[in-house]
Amino acid sequence: MGEIVNLNRARKARAKADAKRTAEANRLTFGRTKAERLTTRAERERDADQLDGHKRDKPDA
Repeated sequence: MGEIVNLNRARKARAKADAKRTAEANRLTFGRTKAERLTTRAERERDADQLDGHKRDKPDA
């Protein structure tokens, strides 16, 4: 015979785990200093410029 499970506790545990995952994602997204955000933005722009510079056909200016 299987183990007896309290469905209310299981539901609450699942909700708590979901909230924990959401909090972790928010910490990664919003829990950074302004300097870190600016650094990331500069890196993305530099990578995009570098990628655009390697394209074969240049857009008409």
